[in-house]
Amino acid sequence: MVTMKQVAELAGVSITTVSHVLNETRKVAPDTRERVLAAIESTGYTGDAIARSLVTGGTRSLGVAISVVTNPYFAELLAAIESQATAAGYTLLLMDTHDDTEIERTAVRALRSRRVDGLLLTPSSAARSSVLPELIRLGMPTVLVDRLPAGRALDQVGPENVQATSKLVEHLAGHGHTRIGMVSGAEELTTSQERVLGYRLGLGRAGLAWDPALVISGNSSNLGARDALRQLRILDPPPTALITGNNVMTAGVLHAARAEGVRIGEDLAIAAYDDMDWAELVDPPLTTMAQPVDQIGRAAVDMLVRRLADPQREPETVRFPAEFRGRKSCGC
Repeated sequence: MVTMKQVAELAGVSITTVSHVLNETRKVAPDTRERVLAAIESTGYTGDAIARSLVTGGTRSLGVAISVVTNPYFAELLAAIESQATAAGYTLLLMDTHDDTEIERTAVRALRSRRVDGLLLTPSSAARSSVLPELIRLGMPTVLVDRLPAGRALDQVGPENVQATSKLVEHLAGHGHTRIGMVSGAEELTTSQERVLGYRLGLGRAGLAWDPALVISGNSSNLGARDALRQLRILDPPPTALITGNNVMTAGVLHAARAEGVRIGEDLAIAAYDDMDWAELVDPPLTTMAQPVDQIGRAAVDMLVRRLADPQREPETVRFPAEFRGRKSCGC
C-alpha cells in the first residue's frame, strides 16, 4: 500500500505538505500543490479517509442502506443516488439490507462505524421501532427514501402512492369493470398500505363497493403474486380487472396468467403500479403508473446535503407524483 511518505518523497516535499494539500488545512504554493497532486495520481495514493475525517470533520461519503436484491426498482433508484452523490462530491458506501430487520440494523451500524457524513435509508417494516429511534437519538443526518413511515422526525422523499393507485382503479372502472381486484404488496410496508388506500379511494370515486375478498397480498414477491392471482380467479364471480402493486408482482401475475391460459387485456384487464423496461415489450403492452425513480434518488441526495449544511432545519417530506402510461393491457 502506498504511503503518504512515499508521495512526499516523489514530490520532493515534506509529509506535512502532502497532508496540507489533501486536507486543505493550509495554503500551498501552486507549483508545489501540482507536484503533490501529480505524485498522488502516479502512485494511486488514496489516503486514510477515516483519519482525515478526524481533522476535517467529514469523510465526504454517504451511506446507503437499501434492499437491492428484493426489487429491480431499487437498483434503478441506487443508480440515480450514485449519480447525484458523485456530482455533489461524495462517494457512496452501500449495504444491502435484504429487507431484514437484523441485517438492516447491522448495516446501519456498519455505515456509522465508517464515519459516513449522512445516511440514505429505505426502511424495513420494523425500522420505525428499531433503527429509526437510534438514528434520531444519535442525531445522524438521515433521509428516508421510497418508504415513508408516519412521523416527521426525519427527512423523507418518495413517490405519491394514494392518488396514483386511485387513478389506475378509475381508469379500469372507466372501461366498464365493476369487479376490480388488487394484488397488494407486503402488508406491513407503508407503500403497500398507501396503495391499498388508493385502491379503496378509486373504488369510491367510481361508485364501486369495497370488497376485501378482492384484495390479496402478493407479499411483494413474484411467487406470492402468482398465488394471489390463483386465489382471485376462483372467486365467484372472479375479477375482470386487476391492479398489481409493484413490478415484481406484475411479473408474477403475468406468469400465472400464462400458465392458466388467461388472456391479458381480454379475459383479464391489468393496470400496474411501477413501470418496467419490458412493459412495452409484452403482448399486450402494460398500462402502468411510472414512478419518477431518477427524480426521487436525486432529490434524496440533495435533501441529505442540505441537512449536512444546516443540521437544525425542520425535517421535510417530499412526494413526487407518478406518471400514467396507458397501453393495451387494460383493454384500451
